[in-house]
Amino acid sequence: MYNVLEKLRRTEPLNAKCQIVRTQGLVSVLKSLHEELDAAVLQAYGWQDLQGALAHHTQAEARAAAVETLLERLVALNAKRAAEEANGTVRWLRPDFQQRGAAAQVSLDVAPEAEDEAPAVAAPATALPKRPWPTGLPAQIKAVAEVLAASARPLTLAELEASFAARGRWRDRLPIIIDTLEALGRARRSQPEAESWQAA
Repeated sequence: MYNVLEKLRRTEPLNAKCQIVRTQGLVSVLKSLHEELDAAVLQAYGWQDLQGALAHHTQAEARAAAVETLLERLVALNAKRAAEEANGTVRWLRPDFQQRGAAAQVSLDVAPEAEDEAPAVAAPATALPKRPWPTGLPAQIKAVAEVLAASARPLTLAELEASFAARGRWRDRLPIIIDTLEALGRARRSQPEAESWQAA
């Protein structure tokens, strides 16, 4: 399909086999969707000025120059965003989801010069109110993630257990939930071999 798509973009004549692929594979629709997506991405970046030059029917030299300009802009934007993040400014794509653990992360930052002056001292434990252990795995995963996000320091398995009030064998499920949160990028170990976790 994509071989035929490239021929369509170059306005090459199609043989009988390619015509069948074009018809049965709806390659003209695919071409249209790619063009709409490309235009939407350029609009999202505010770079609509490159749209005409990047079109596949444009002369090769003009298109190559536009591609080079596009790459230069992307590299410059990447450097700008990296500098912003180094200064603590993060442009969240999904703030409601991504910022849940941001406060906990900020409190763990240590200035580089301070690392050499004195050894790090663990933050004192703060008593968190016990909450009922939810029913249903999705609610349990959410509850553990919220406890980690609310803590200003990493929590051990015992401390996580102490955050909930419940009866039964619900504690058996906690390690699996923590593994799930790690796999989803919602939790991480405070150190590679440590048995304590914090919001990611």
